Amino acid sequence: MPSADSSSVHDASARRILGLALPALGVLAAEPLYLLFDAAVVGRLGALPLAGLAVGGLVLAQVSTQLTFLSYGTTARAARLHGAGRQRDAVGEGVQATWLALSLGVVIIGVMQLVCGPVLSVVGGGGAIAAEATEWFRVAVLGVPFILVSLAGNGWMRGVQDTVRPLRYVLTGLGLSAVLCPLLVHGMWGFPRLGLVGSAVANVVGQIVAGGFFLVAVLRSGAPLRPVWSVMRAQLVLGRDLVLRSLAFQACFLSAAAVASRFGAAAVAANQVVLHMWNLVSLTLDSLAIAAQTMVGAALGRGDVGGATRLGWRLTVWSTVFAIILAVIFASGLPVIPSVFTTDASVIEQMQSIWWLFVLIIPIAGVVFALDGVLLGAGDAAFLRSATLVCALAGFLPSIWMALAFDWGLRGIWIGLGIFVTLRMIAVVARMVSGRWALAGADIQRENA
Repeated sequence: MPSADSSSVHDASARRILGLALPALGVLAAEPLYLLFDAAVVGRLGALPLAGLAVGGLVLAQVSTQLTFLSYGTTARAARLHGAGRQRDAVGEGVQATWLALSLGVVIIGVMQLVCGPVLSVVGGGGAIAAEATEWFRVAVLGVPFILVSLAGNGWMRGVQDTVRPLRYVLTGLGLSAVLCPLLVHGMWGFPRLGLVGSAVANVVGQIVAGGFFLVAVLRSGAPLRPVWSVMRAQLVLGRDLVLRSLAFQACFLSAAAVASRFGAAAVAANQVVLHMWNLVSLTLDSLAIAAQTMVGAALGRGDVGGATRLGWRLTVWSTVFAIILAVIFASGLPVIPSVFTTDASVIEQMQSIWWLFVLIIPIAGVVFALDGVLLGAGDAAFLRSATLVCALAGFLPSIWMALAFDWGLRGIWIGLGIFVTLRMIAVVARMVSGRWALAGADIQRENA
């Protein structure tokens, strides 16, 4: 057993953590920033194409984000193998995740081409908006296999502690999309004017390029390329738990949006803006969680349970301190930040009514995100699934619907979010203290109860 001076502990230096977290943050932030640019380009066509992009993009995001286990699950499995010195097998996890990505992507294309019309009609309310969304979506969905390949590529590369190459690949793909988008949407510099469809074409081209880089990396890795069903099955079992966890989050936030809409336009607008702030915080803290995931997984893979535990707590301290700094920034920004997004006094008033709740939640989230990363790195997805479902059913959802029943307004919704995050913190801290998550070895099959 490694000593207290194990290299895994020294790996938790500021340089090492930031070396993993900052490129991961770049990958996490790149797509949301590109989507804002895409919306600005399409917005110049008018309200109808922009609405079509919003509806089509929402459905496409729901389809692809349910499969993020290709990234997070692959990281957990590859990190253990990497820590055990089994680099070839670690990359092999990426090969099998890539096979899954391509297979699922092709299935998604076929299914969504058949059902996208009715689905987008329901989401977009039918009529012209649904028609625009469908035209965009039929092209954009062709990029799904490459989106999923990029998720798988991010997963195994993070697992082997290489977060720089994914950043280069993703930025190259999105950069190409950013160049093509205005050219194809507005027909600039001799390019055909494709309107809204031009946005979809630009997206797909960028996704093909980024996914192509990850495919080439797998092909050149030296790992066996044949499909191995036993590995893919284990990835799907882990993926099932992560998908259920993701669905719990979505049920909570969709319910929150539905309830906020009952309180009027100002409440909806205020809730959306503060949620954007929350998403920014989440992205930032998630980058530290990714560092925790890959480093803890590697420590467990080499059998260093004590080192993994110390790493987990040290990274949690890092994340919490950083979250406190973010909370101070947002607290100081209360007089300024709301007015950046709107001049409507009623919206600003609503934002101010929930701002301090948002600020108070951030440090708690610092603990939750870090320990989520630790437990994901340990492959403890079944516990995270169950804990998230219980916390949602016991905390967030009852608070949301009570806010509607008793007319508590946005404060009720954000108190519900605070309860949800606090319950999750209690759950992951208790799990961490129990030590039941820290199973040593490169190949761990957990009970999924």
